[in-house]
Amino acid sequence: MVNNWVITGGCGFIGTSLIAKILHFNPKSNIIVLDNLSVGSREDLSEVCNFTECTLEDKVGVNGVSLIVSDILDAKACQLLTESSDCIVHLAANTGVGPSVENPRMDMEANVIGTFNLLEGARINGIKKFIFASSGAPAGVVEPPIHEELAPHPVSPYGASKLAGEGYCSAFFQTFGVNTIALRFGNVYGPRSKNKSSVVAKFIQQALKNVECQVYGDGSQTRDFIYIDDLIEAILKASECNYGGETYQVATGSELSLNQLLAVLRPVFEEITGQSMKIAFGEKRLGDVMRNYSDTSKALSHLGWSSSTSLKDGLAKTVTSLLRDNHNNIA
Repeated sequence: MVNNWVITGGCGFIGTSLIAKILHFNPKSNIIVLDNLSVGSREDLSEVCNFTECTLEDKVGVNGVSLIVSDILDAKACQLLTESSDCIVHLAANTGVGPSVENPRMDMEANVIGTFNLLEGARINGIKKFIFASSGAPAGVVEPPIHEELAPHPVSPYGASKLAGEGYCSAFFQTFGVNTIALRFGNVYGPRSKNKSSVVAKFIQQALKNVECQVYGDGSQTRDFIYIDDLIEAILKASECNYGGETYQVATGSELSLNQLLAVLRPVFEEITGQSMKIAFGEKRLGDVMRNYSDTSKALSHLGWSSSTSLKDGLAKTVTSLLRDNHNNIA
């Protein structure tokens, strides 16, 4: 397993879950976390590890987990913190369709310039492994299942910015030999998602507050929902993979409408919490794609990876975790 890591956005939902798993397998791993703390927090990171907060100047030689509070838009920071890394996992991003529609320039700067800065750090410092967190959004309006050879037609600025990131990953592999892998994550859910605005976490948080779960449109839109532990396994397998310049769909391969999701989530939520879940339907959101699910056969073939967690089990673990977080916040 990789010993020296840089994880951007490491205080967030996916980042903390990845760090917990890395340290489970190798407690002596050295991990540099770059995060601007706009979503995740020091407290979130402390839930999974002990860490030292460092400056860019003194991070060299620090063992264990070190946190550097900075931003991926700082090109100098991206170059300095990647000097002694074996693998960069680039999770930091502006996420979601909605924010990209509201502020497309901010979305572009975070997802395109930020990714470029990290790739430049990898190039300059001779880092050979770079894992980029992408999305199904670059594919846009296509006939699903989405696979890696489909011509992309992004609908939202978010999809366009992630597509640009994939393009730069390909170019930095082909031109400079940086061993890049782009992982197109499905809709990720699971424990530690209390700060997420994605659909599963949002529905559970709304229901815990006894407010209506807001569905954009009639709920017939489909997505591919993947449990966090399965996604983390894909990242770890990608870190050991010798393929470069490749893109992989990381999801379950199952098409599920929001109405079908709620049909499973609602009884699970009500059984665990003893509360009711109320649902409201509203206007369709700009930039949303109606159908989205993945063909994950390439990830199985190249990475030896496939998802294994059932939807019901994953939702039960997520509800239990967010209920506990909610109680802790009240206390």
